[in-house]
Amino acid sequence: MAAVDPRTPKGGLSSARRTKGRAGCAQPAAQRDEEIAPYPRIRTRRESFMNRNVEGPLFHHQQLTRRYFIRMGAAGAAALGFWPLPAGADPPAPELVKALETLEPYFTPPEKFRDVSRGKPLPHSLSEAKKRAVGLTRETWRLEVVSDPDNPATIRRPLTQKDGTALDFDGLMKLAEKHAVRFAKVMTCLNIGCPLGMGIWEGVPLREVIWLTQPRENLRRVFYHGYHNDDPRQMFRSSLPISRVLEDPFDLPPVILCYKLNGQWLDSERGGPVRVVVPEAYGFKSIKWLTHVVLTNLYHANDTYAEGNNDVDSWLKTFAATLSVPRSVEAGESIPVTGYAQVGLAGLSKVQVWIQSNAIEQPAEDRSFSNAPWIDAQVLLPPKHWGALPGGKIPSNTLGFDPATGQTRAWPMRLAKAHWAALLTGLPTGEYTLRCRTIDEKGNAQPMPRPFQKSGHSAIETVDITVKS
Repeated sequence: MAAVDPRTPKGGLSSARRTKGRAGCAQPAAQRDEEIAPYPRIRTRRESFMNRNVEGPLFHHQQLTRRYFIRMGAAGAAALGFWPLPAGADPPAPELVKALETLEPYFTPPEKFRDVSRGKPLPHSLSEAKKRAVGLTRETWRLEVVSDPDNPATIRRPLTQKDGTALDFDGLMKLAEKHAVRFAKVMTCLNIGCPLGMGIWEGVPLREVIWLTQPRENLRRVFYHGYHNDDPRQMFRSSLPISRVLEDPFDLPPVILCYKLNGQWLDSERGGPVRVVVPEAYGFKSIKWLTHVVLTNLYHANDTYAEGNNDVDSWLKTFAATLSVPRSVEAGESIPVTGYAQVGLAGLSKVQVWIQSNAIEQPAEDRSFSNAPWIDAQVLLPPKHWGALPGGKIPSNTLGFDPATGQTRAWPMRLAKAHWAALLTGLPTGEYTLRCRTIDEKGNAQPMPRPFQKSGHSAIETVDITVKS
């Protein structure tokens, strides 16, 4: 592992976040064998799942051997068919098996997506008749693409409702015949610790619509907003540099006008009929209920989120959180832990965990616990069945997946999630704090390299555990 800078900025940093263990949001994991003063190591039996001899650096969600499944009978045999096994894998302890069986599906079912929509009333709560009247159905949706009257870009063919040239859904589908793209992305709010959901988003690159306007010059930025109950005070705007819209740097997917999620038409609660999706960005850039795109010569953002002291240019961070942790165990009882990592632009090298007795005072100067005795958790392999997809299979021609096999070209995938697991054993009676963190592909340990609030969650999560006699 590359060296990690132990220094942590003091202003505006949230380096640790305590959780009550809400399933699906966050909690932490285990530790390293060597002692690093001033953090004494809790001496425990290390015959844990993550220290077994496993082929390769990754492990699967349900890494159970045939021997174990035979003992489990028919249910075990069914699970074996669902989850593939690496060659030579040893079984985890039964306690960890139970935790793995309850892991969330990789792709989020529509009803499980969290909703942080704005509006009074919420646009997706409108009656079907009202949605039709205001253009929030596929049959009535229209998109205007115009020049900014205050800082005009030169375009020859604006798309407006007034002259009947606004883009309708049929026109978008015509573009999709040639230009449709699909990619996996975790949707996360800038100021909420846990992702809203994980999906495969399908749409037409925004640039294809912009080219319809025949732009010529003085175009530096793209503003866009969605339906807001015809109340200017409710408008939620976002923006992007035109260069990001026209070109996809660093092998990123394009910015799209999205109309499908996980193979199904985008519903109203998710921002349908059409929303923007910006692959590398937090959710405030992926405006719902899109109705207007404005091409401007203004050089800076006009995002609504900028007015709330937010970093509107922040891209997805890499961080770890827990999904299941027992809050109370008997002395010596194994502690199974599962979780996920959000994989940002920086990628994911490993997930690490650390549990510490509350009787041991933490060094005040090491606010991000850089010198603590962290140990590696096990990052799980991609699932055989993805969940929340038609037939459980990846749609053809999804970016980042092999079209012949449906398997990922790289794992963990950037801009997505990966799951992980750990098993802690042998703790004596006492009160403990469990933590987890990520190490990105450049060796940066969470919360670095961007530890500040208002630019996306990166705090190290903490979970209280009681070990009883």
